[in-house]
Amino acid sequence: MATIKKKALIIGAGTGGYPCAIRLGQLGVDAMLVEKDKAGGVCLNVGCIPSKALISATKLYHKAQHSAEMGLSFGAPAVDMAKMQAWKGGIVKKLTGGVATLVKGAGTQYVTATAEFIGPKQVKLRYADGKPDDIVEAEHIVVATGSLPIEIPGFKFDGKRVLDSTAALDLAVVPKRMLCVGGGIIGLELGQTFQRLGTQLVVLEGLGRILNGVDNECADVVARQIKKDGGQIHVNAKALGWEERNGEAIVKAEVDGKVQEFATDVILVAVGRRPVTKGFGLEKTGVKVGERGFIPVDQRQQTNVPGIYAVGDVCGQPMLAHKASHEGEVLAEVIAGKKTINDARQIPNVVFTEPEIASSGLTKEEAEAQGRQVNVGKFPFSVLGRAMAIGETAGFVKIITDQKDDRVLGVHIVGPEASDLISEAGLAIEMGAFAEDIALTVHPHPTLGEAVMEAAKHALGEAIHIANPRKKAH
Repeated sequence: MATIKKKALIIGAGTGGYPCAIRLGQLGVDAMLVEKDKAGGVCLNVGCIPSKALISATKLYHKAQHSAEMGLSFGAPAVDMAKMQAWKGGIVKKLTGGVATLVKGAGTQYVTATAEFIGPKQVKLRYADGKPDDIVEAEHIVVATGSLPIEIPGFKFDGKRVLDSTAALDLAVVPKRMLCVGGGIIGLELGQTFQRLGTQLVVLEGLGRILNGVDNECADVVARQIKKDGGQIHVNAKALGWEERNGEAIVKAEVDGKVQEFATDVILVAVGRRPVTKGFGLEKTGVKVGERGFIPVDQRQQTNVPGIYAVGDVCGQPMLAHKASHEGEVLAEVIAGKKTINDARQIPNVVFTEPEIASSGLTKEEAEAQGRQVNVGKFPFSVLGRAMAIGETAGFVKIITDQKDDRVLGVHIVGPEASDLISEAGLAIEMGAFAEDIALTVHPHPTLGEAVMEAAKHALGEAIHIANPRKKAH
């Protein structure tokens, strides 16, 4: 058993760990990245990338079926699920294969092994090929172990009837019916993916609304689309269990206090994810773990134990790849001795439903809860030329500003390409922009981005292409 000395060791090559490793290499820090499975973590392998590949393909399929108004007609579209999965797999392979290359190219050592703490500064590496274990001693150790889907009582994952998000992404056939337990981001993204291919979708959500945490009005647009496409949404619904009966899965649920049964072919359980903080000896380090399993960190990603840090899903909500990457890069600079802190003003959130939802900053309710008086600017895609030209007019852009000085507090978009439009809002909030800054920035025409400009003008009472609710005093 050899002892290897490193300045820094990162455990986990997901979207928190590998950017940290690359940045450490760029900064000249002698570092090692260890991963027991595939590089890229959940996002690249079984999350963001494969799901968005399937979403993109099924949107194209759906659009081909609804293009008659544009004067376009096609033969009956067909779905070759095996070919689609192979195409998706090729994208994943290309991206994940590039991770190790980038890490090594930056000068950081990449190792495939299972890591286990044996003390605050020591980690044992166990190799799958039978090679003798190594001990790594490092001044700085980064926990970037990610998260796993939550399993609920009565719905044990079996990969056949009861699926987690990973299994759903690998379905070889399009199910006739799908029941989704959980009306959050993951459940609705995947549920609508198969709904576009003809699957009958039923959603059971335990709370009083779907997409909790997302702007209410934005979530309502998605709910209407699911129902328009023939789906059902049941809120205040608690899934109790399921049984096999006459060749189908029968799910028992309590909806508004009454027990109901739902027949389906597959059950997608998407009620959230839990951090991975057990199974690798973290308890031997003295690192504190919160009640829900998350590791508390400060603005330098430091845990309560000097020299041990955490990034990504293990640190808490929001569990987003871009949050993890930002934390990883900040931490690399901290380890390299720079006076860097994680002081991001906003973390944009994107939901790849139909239509897409994207947000940055505060909702109206959150701003008012802070004691602020706000103005709301809103511009619908239904009157935007570019949205009409692409046949996607559902949704709107909403901007929340501080009534006191018109500073932008939040932006919420539901509609076409919301995921790409939100970056302008992120920059605006990060730089402390005012509504005038967006309104006076000339946006190209005809584009979807004009809706952001028009919403900012609406918040000021100066919109051109929609009636203004008030006259701004000068």
